[in-house]
Amino acid sequence: MLVSWDWLTDYVQLAVEPDELALRLAMAGLNHEATMAVDDDVVLDLEVTSNRSDCLGHIGVAREIAVLTDQELRLPAIELADARRAGAIEEILQVENRCPDGCPEYTARIVRGVRVGPSPDWLQRRLHAVGINSVNNIVDITNYVLMECGQPLHAFDLRYIRGKRIIVRYAEAGEKLEAIDHRTYALDERMVVIADEDGPLAIGGIMGGAASEVREDTLDLVIEAARFAPLAIRRAARKLKLHSPSSFRFERTPDPAAVDWASRRCCQLILEIAGGELVEGVAHVGHPADPRSPIRLRWSQIPRVLGIDIPQDRARKILNALGFQLTDDATGTAIEVLPPTWRNDVSREADLIEELARIYGYDQIPENVPVPLAMAMPRAKDVALERIRHVLSARGIDEAMTPSVTPSHWEELGSPWSDRPPLTTETQLLVGAKCLRRSLIPSLLSARYQNQTQSIRNAELYEVATIFLPDADPKALPDERTALGIVTRGDIQWLKGVIEEILHQVTGRLPEFHWDRLERPAGVFDPHATLAVAHHDIVLGYVGLVVDSVRERLDLDQPVAAAELDIGALTLLLEPVRTARPISPYPAVDRDLNFVVAEELPWAELAAACCEAGGELLQNVEFREIYRNPQKDGPGKKRVLLTLHFQSLDRTLTGDEVDAIVAAIVDHCRKTRDAHLLAA
Repeated sequence: MLVSWDWLTDYVQLAVEPDELALRLAMAGLNHEATMAVDDDVVLDLEVTSNRSDCLGHIGVAREIAVLTDQELRLPAIELADARRAGAIEEILQVENRCPDGCPEYTARIVRGVRVGPSPDWLQRRLHAVGINSVNNIVDITNYVLMECGQPLHAFDLRYIRGKRIIVRYAEAGEKLEAIDHRTYALDERMVVIADEDGPLAIGGIMGGAASEVREDTLDLVIEAARFAPLAIRRAARKLKLHSPSSFRFERTPDPAAVDWASRRCCQLILEIAGGELVEGVAHVGHPADPRSPIRLRWSQIPRVLGIDIPQDRARKILNALGFQLTDDATGTAIEVLPPTWRNDVSREADLIEELARIYGYDQIPENVPVPLAMAMPRAKDVALERIRHVLSARGIDEAMTPSVTPSHWEELGSPWSDRPPLTTETQLLVGAKCLRRSLIPSLLSARYQNQTQSIRNAELYEVATIFLPDADPKALPDERTALGIVTRGDIQWLKGVIEEILHQVTGRLPEFHWDRLERPAGVFDPHATLAVAHHDIVLGYVGLVVDSVRERLDLDQPVAAAELDIGALTLLLEPVRTARPISPYPAVDRDLNFVVAEELPWAELAAACCEAGGELLQNVEFREIYRNPQKDGPGKKRVLLTLHFQSLDRTLTGDEVDAIVAAIVDHCRKTRDAHLLAA
């Protein structure tokens, strides 16, 4: 926001130097970018945050200066005399609003008999100081009022409004408009347009049309002042790639009460500079903004939050100067504060305390002031993610961040979680991307390909992000899940081990999980080389090889294994506090067993059977090796070599004790898993 020093003097007495003023504004939240000399003026370049739309005009900045320097704010007095002989507005122009959700309020005034020509020197100088070129006196006045109060305006040539009827509506499919920048824009049904009976005259809140712009021979004007929905303006500006000073302000919600003030101020300046007569009345459709609700400010909260006390009389003076209305509470311990219409960013008690702090001065708060803090307990999800990241980082897997919107050809690869088509955004947030992803794997595969192009052939990546699973009801909100996606080298057994370690670290009870072969299509996974991991009947995720057709489609030259877990489901099984196992001072006893089992028996089930029969003295079951001998064991069989670790916390185990437990384990595995000990 460029602010003219000369312009500011219309509203507030500037009793400080520009450098000191810039420092004060920066300390109050309006960061100073630069100070420039333009002609005989000094111009401040201020960074205005998106929540401070009130400072997108000179009056708003002047109000801040008046409060910071303890000066009086002077606003222009507006006196307008309607000319009945020029006609009544309802006899000349009709206004209809067909999209109140996109344009809650629309007003129009008419000025007849104006003389279009160059602007006076003072007006041209001020506009030039803030980077606006002079066009003619009418257009310059609308720009002047915009930069004065932050409320956009537009002037139409009345003779080009067909049927003398303004219709505020959404654009129709296929409509186009040549704007005043003399470029033609294709409109869609979500864009608000200002139209007459023949078609669009302007893109609401963004830019006017060339057909109805003010020309040298214009005599009669329609002055538009309105409120537009910020989301509608932002969507249209991005879709059209057409950003203007008006759209910039409407996206940030200007003061709703400034609509009428700006309209009258514009007409006042037109009458003074360009002559003419103001038609009696104003065409108004829609409704004013809803009144603000008061906020209760407790005096005791100021020192609690800031660590220092601000005297009540000083706090009252600050809030009154900023435009807040104060009402004393009956108890005397608080006040009711009604925010002004231009401060839409103030909605709660903490906001009021922030206002007091920035005006009173952050430098008044000592660095060592004690501020009481309440430590929040970490969420179960955060605890689980911390352990997951530790496991993945320890194995050399790097975290990636990819967009939540993806191209449609990525979503065609499918998702293991849902067969329903993905949700799509109305506009492409990235080039070619408009689908809300149902899986993280396609994005990570693309990231792996990007690494491959940089000669990193086996990038191992993971991402924790939200996926969006559509509901059966197309009008319902999607099921938003936090998922963990992993892509690594094409070794499914290695990746399966990583997932098992994650499960163990998060839940502490690995044997309760089971793996099931997946024989159905599941997104990018090869159905013949994919496993689903579940806890009882709840599927937690999938691990498998990426099917060759997908790998070739994405130009990946190495086999890839991938996994995806549902973090929400996994968090439900979280062991909140990990307990350390006591260390025994007594020696351990190891026994090796070699079982002959069915080919389809998973290792996890065999290990679980050993634990079921081993009791508390069995500390660990360690996998050693798998090998096959069809000639001796028969087809469909495999040999599993494992080691049992026994140890007691209070004594040295005897050989007879261990032999008895081993015998029980062998018998239990035989009965429950059909696992037979290999004969010597």
